[in-house]
Amino acid sequence: MKDKIDKYIGKQTCAAVCCLDEFGNPYCFNCFYSYDIARTVLVYKSSPDTQHQLWLSKNPSVAGTILPDRLNLLQMKGVQFTGIVLPVNHPLAENASADYYKKHPVALAIKGEIWVIQINSIKFTDNSLGFGKKLTWNRTAALQ
Repeated sequence: MKDKIDKYIGKQTCAAVCCLDEFGNPYCFNCFYSYDIARTVLVYKSSPDTQHQLWLSKNPSVAGTILPDRLNLLQMKGVQFTGIVLPVNHPLAENASADYYKKHPVALAIKGEIWVIQINSIKFTDNSLGFGKKLTWNRTAALQ
């Protein structure tokens, strides 16, 4: 089951990530990402002084979505996820920049820092497996 989810996330390039502002209101931003299958983390690049990174430094909880880079309405697929943005020295963040720049080499020319989202839960909708078919994954359950 997780291999279908991993394959889908690994093929896409852009995620919509939602966090909370200083008043607890939702705020969304889009980012290009790379996906580390073994660690189940998304890696993205952003400047530390962006509004969303400032909010994430105070509350690292996130939720997000990943839609196909090219939509096919008859075989709609998509991921909803929850997680947290990890500190740069967290073990799951090791080698994150190498993985990110391998997938997005042009990003080397863009100012910013590499950030890592530890995904804690995933719901994958895949209508190619049957209308409304959903696969789920949860980090806590996977560790048991």
